[in-house]
Amino acid sequence: MDMQGNRALGVTQEQAWDALNDPETLKLCLPGCDKFELVGDNQYAVTMAVKVGPVSAKFNGKVTLSEIRPPASYKLAFEGQGGVAGHGKGSSAVTLTPIEAGGCELAYTVQAQVGGKIAQLGQRLIDGAAKSMADDFFKRFDAEMQRRHGPPPAEVDAAEPVGEKKGAMAGFMAKIGLGKKDKDKGEADASPPASAPDSTDDKPV
Repeated sequence: MDMQGNRALGVTQEQAWDALNDPETLKLCLPGCDKFELVGDNQYAVTMAVKVGPVSAKFNGKVTLSEIRPPASYKLAFEGQGGVAGHGKGSSAVTLTPIEAGGCELAYTVQAQVGGKIAQLGQRLIDGAAKSMADDFFKRFDAEMQRRHGPPPAEVDAAEPVGEKKGAMAGFMAKIGLGKKDKDKGEADASPPASAPDSTDDKPV
């Protein structure tokens, strides 16, 4: 099975990196994950409940990180045993890239092989289950990042009242004198014209 994709995240590259290296965050966001514990240098013990079509099983395995380049990328290798349901192993690469508008983009690739009953279900069911797990992970990850760090900058800007933006612009114009000139000009235009002097000369008696 091969899978790849990318997602825009509403947090900085450093914030996303910290979360993707935090066992508690990964346990919280991975669907069906009961355990994600550090057991050695860049090595984790993992227990996950997995359902592919009619087959359900609990997999026990390990994940090992390599080629770690903070806060930009790492690779990981994984393997797991699910009893009579089957077994699996594979590798993945994760890359984080800052976005100029704010936040960052996460790109990933996954290559995996499965055996046992799960392998007999067919590639279509396996691919569908893997995509569903990835979508669920990112949905949970986005929600957790917003809970910790607040909504993305774009959402904050969109929520700002229009009146406040106008007020800020008016204040800026007043500082540079544009508002005052326009006001003075308006007052001058509204003033009544001065009375013309009486042109009738007094005649001598």
